[in-house]
Amino acid sequence: MSASLNVDSAVRDRYSSAAQAAEPSLCCPVDYDTQYLKAIPQEIIDRDYGCGDPSRHLNPGDHVLDLGSGGGKICYIASQVVGEAGYVIGVDVNDDMLTLARRYQTEIAEGIGYQNVDFRKGRIQDLQLNLELFEHWLRDHPVKTASDWMAAQEEADRMRRESPLVAADSMDAVVSNCVLNLVKNDDRKQLFGEVFRVLRRGGRAIISDIVSDEEVPRSLQDDPRLWSGCISGAFREDAFLEAFEAAGFYGAEILTRQDEAWAVIDGIEFRSLTIQAWKGKEGPCLDRRQAVIYNGPWKTVVDDDGHRLHRGKRMAVCDKTFNIYTRAPYASQITPIQPAETVPLDEASKFDCHREVLRRPQETKTSSRLPDILPGEDCCGDTGCC
Repeated sequence: MSASLNVDSAVRDRYSSAAQAAEPSLCCPVDYDTQYLKAIPQEIIDRDYGCGDPSRHLNPGDHVLDLGSGGGKICYIASQVVGEAGYVIGVDVNDDMLTLARRYQTEIAEGIGYQNVDFRKGRIQDLQLNLELFEHWLRDHPVKTASDWMAAQEEADRMRRESPLVAADSMDAVVSNCVLNLVKNDDRKQLFGEVFRVLRRGGRAIISDIVSDEEVPRSLQDDPRLWSGCISGAFREDAFLEAFEAAGFYGAEILTRQDEAWAVIDGIEFRSLTIQAWKGKEGPCLDRRQAVIYNGPWKTVVDDDGHRLHRGKRMAVCDKTFNIYTRAPYASQITPIQPAETVPLDEASKFDCHREVLRRPQETKTSSRLPDILPGEDCCGDTGCC
């Protein structure tokens, strides 16, 4: 990327204009659930620029963060999906978009019967600094000298620690609709780290974005119009999922992938992709004598921690991995096997997850406590076991 290209400025200027007048070229067609659009004013719908619908994968009661919330369309859809028991935070750095999103907040709340949406100003790669609070401080402490600048940096750091824009471990889901590709390459590691930070253990990121089938060349990366148009910053398709894995997520999967390319430039295809990835594989590995059977259909599979599961075999796993496999996205493919006798957590020994071990049937079978049953004998008796 050219050192002279200011990605932040190119994106800010174009989306400020797009908040004032609709710009169809900034989005690709998406079929949203019409029942949720009825409560949303047409101005917000017309100024929406996305490439997918991550709100389809939310659950009632979820606490949701929308990165780059723009005019608020996804936030207002999500608020209806999660219901009154849920909560939605929209974060955007563009003042014009925030003004549009907030303009109808009371009207929409009255229409659906509750208020559960909050819009906050911040950069999605820095979800700790509340820019509106920082701007208030700057009005009383204008920066005129290098010493003033250093004092401002110290105040920003204090705000990040003491009053973060979004608290750590506070969200059930982080969604985004065609925004991550607008962040310059140098800030992307921090961006994924921030998404990971704000999610609770067991939470998930559900991200719709534009991806490319080949690496985007320098010639396209140096075009400010293509940056703001979701082209220059597109992730290569496989690298997009790898970025979540590198940040510590597990179970990343493609939920939807656009069949036909949205755009083709210099032979490179750009299309919409929606992925989901989970937080929660960090922590110690303890042996509580649990096992899992991979049901298939593949003969062998490997997870993000390198655990290799063989179809139909009783594989030994640690307690952390066992709990992960009994939840989405793995539960439908796994048969969990509890030990014959429960091992209390405080008595569990360390488990070496780098070894591939079969769990001995004697450790998990429960029939050892029952009398012998021979074929043909009536086992029902008083217990009604058949």
